[in-house]
Amino acid sequence: MKVQIINFFKHLSITGKVILSIITILVIGYIFCLPRELFHVPYSTVVTDRNGDLLGARIASDGQWRFPPRTTTPEKMKQCLMMFEDRHFYYHWGVNPFATGRAAWQNLKNKRVVSGGSTLTMQTIRLARNESRTFGEKFIEMILATRLEFRASKEEILSMYVSHAPFGGNVVGLDAAAWRYFGHSAEDLSWAEAAMLAVLPNAPSMIHLSKARQALLEKRNRLLKQLYKEEVIDESAYELAVSEPLPEEPHPLPQIAPHLVSRFYQERNGKYSVSTIDRGIQTQIESLAERWSNEFNRSDIRNLAILVIDIRNNQVVAYCGNVNFERKQAGNQVDVIQAPRSTGSILKPFLYYAMLQEGSLLPDMLLPDIPVNINGFTPQNFNLQFEGAVPASEALARSLNIPAVTMLQRYGVPKFHSFLRQTGFKTINRPASHYGLSLILGGAEATLWDVTSAYANMGRSLLQLPQEKCSLLLAASQEKEEKRSFDKLRMTESELRKTKQTALEASGTNIFQPGAVWQTFDALTEVNRPEEIDWKSIPSMHPIAWKTGTSYGFRDAWAVGVTPGYAVGVWVGNATGEGKPGLVGARTAGPVLFDIFNMLPASRWFKRPGDIFVKAEICRKSGHLKSRFCEETDTLLILPAGLKTEACPYHHLITLSADETQRIYENCANTEPTIQKSWFTLPPVWEWYYKQHHPEYKALPPFKPGCGEDALQQMQFIYPPMNARIVLPRQMDGSKGFITVELAHSNPATTIYWHLDNCYLTQTQDFHKISLQPSSGKHSLTAVDDAGNTVSTTFFVE
Repeated sequence: MKVQIINFFKHLSITGKVILSIITILVIGYIFCLPRELFHVPYSTVVTDRNGDLLGARIASDGQWRFPPRTTTPEKMKQCLMMFEDRHFYYHWGVNPFATGRAAWQNLKNKRVVSGGSTLTMQTIRLARNESRTFGEKFIEMILATRLEFRASKEEILSMYVSHAPFGGNVVGLDAAAWRYFGHSAEDLSWAEAAMLAVLPNAPSMIHLSKARQALLEKRNRLLKQLYKEEVIDESAYELAVSEPLPEEPHPLPQIAPHLVSRFYQERNGKYSVSTIDRGIQTQIESLAERWSNEFNRSDIRNLAILVIDIRNNQVVAYCGNVNFERKQAGNQVDVIQAPRSTGSILKPFLYYAMLQEGSLLPDMLLPDIPVNINGFTPQNFNLQFEGAVPASEALARSLNIPAVTMLQRYGVPKFHSFLRQTGFKTINRPASHYGLSLILGGAEATLWDVTSAYANMGRSLLQLPQEKCSLLLAASQEKEEKRSFDKLRMTESELRKTKQTALEASGTNIFQPGAVWQTFDALTEVNRPEEIDWKSIPSMHPIAWKTGTSYGFRDAWAVGVTPGYAVGVWVGNATGEGKPGLVGARTAGPVLFDIFNMLPASRWFKRPGDIFVKAEICRKSGHLKSRFCEETDTLLILPAGLKTEACPYHHLITLSADETQRIYENCANTEPTIQKSWFTLPPVWEWYYKQHHPEYKALPPFKPGCGEDALQQMQFIYPPMNARIVLPRQMDGSKGFITVELAHSNPATTIYWHLDNCYLTQTQDFHKISLQPSSGKHSLTAVDDAGNTVSTTFFVE
């Protein structure tokens, strides 16, 4: 065969070779004459909900409302277009010779252009080239139209046309026209609406809504009559269609989840994005947010953000980045969901979880709630009170600050900082030393997105689902795209790989383990801060694991809640950073959270994880593992790691006189009857505050005179703690101020003798508190009780 071809070329004449070369060049030119991409125009950014319902859009960079190209054409629009523009669309190869000939004859006969003869394929080429309409250009359009027919299917050509046809003003394409003129999608067009849009591109600058309305109406009705005559529509459909009025004016596009639309405008400019948002839930959330915002505005609290995540699907179903987007008020345009804000107490459950998981804490283990001064850091509880000792779960439920700081000091700031980073808190990006112990009280900043996502992953661990970054974008299969036009987003393989890789990097392995999460949620379902709000009094409230937080200076109010169905995050405050006295998490964000959960479908509570917990005897009063002297115990389920925690250090075996009023040593009892008894004793400072809130607490009886001394610590400094650095305040007249030192004693009635730097100062009884005015430098303070027990502390005055 190869030889035959060579011989054929050898025997060709020069003329034949020239002709063959010309033909070859023409064929090659014809093959490559059509650009790979016909349209090089910017598109609007379009965002829909999970069902393809439009949430909002942003105009294209050239000022046109031009939605991204479609892949199919609605049937009604297809019938109207072919009837009006190109009845033989499915039977020609881009050029209709009969229509072209008829148009040429009519134009010559009338000595003016009265008919075009262009097919829809040729019009698609004309839209892409956007050149002047001349005979030469018409010939080029014919050539390119036939070439386009070889490359694309009829459906694709029709989709290109309806996606780029002008519909008057700055409206381009069928989808933009349907929303601008009729306020709904192209799939929902009536016959009258489809007919109107079919005739508009024929002369969009001459016939549109604001002028020549009668001509537009007549043109539309003529097309409807043709559809009726050709039996495309029946008589009743025709009568209904011609009676339908034209729209009065363009409709504004929907403004649902505007901050999300703006986010996609930044991240996916000019693309069609199908989000995970549920439009029904989103609109309810926005109405709820507006109602609460009006309430908060009375206190000059202007901004509110809400994020709702479907835990089972790991998808965001409501995204309210802020309120009153349309108002040009300071802070309203800020998407607070993505803005780093001070965390307040919202991170405390993660520390509680981490300590449970590693076995350094049991749920009801007593934690100190006493005044502390750690290198000048003096945390305070919200109510400015101290309770001496509080069970860890109660401390979390009541969001007590001092126990949380004590827990973090024990666990370690660097370790907790690393854990938060692994959990997905991207904005906690400074070294652990920068935050210190304030990390647990709002010393760091986090976004509502990261906070809610982390809580959602805790819930997903209990559902035995992968812990991943939650999604905002839906990817659909090709089959769905073909069925629903471009109502679903097509993602390329590289985009899918990139999305999965980003999620994998963000989530890493499963950080949260179900056992410790179950115990953490168990504490958070008991959240009840009566000084702020009693959530259990709210009607129809289903079980929720929830937590609130308030940042320093009352700048940020948080509330996050989790059920097996949803994780909800709420932020309330001023995006400009102004603090307001009433801006407290449980008073503002908390009620909003409850309203949201009452609106969402209820679900059964999580199932307790099986085969994880072990039974252990727990000391009822201390929450520690049972010690040999702890008599009141409960058998509880704990994590295996909890078995390595310390046995109860607060129960001791003591010897008492028969009337239990005095302690004695056995070798001192002689013939006096004695009894032995287990006694619950807290450290002096703990005891000092604990017994004020627990009248059932019994302090140790004193020793019988001359019959022993107490081996347990009887007194302890409340303030100042060891190695505290103190700055003396100035008085109103500018003179140096005082510091007040305080001591707790297990027997307040005893007499305490005070010494500063080995110099006697004074004595106290009942209330052991004195004021000092020491000089700058290092000082030693010693207290001695009337039984000879001593305690000392060292502090520095700056």
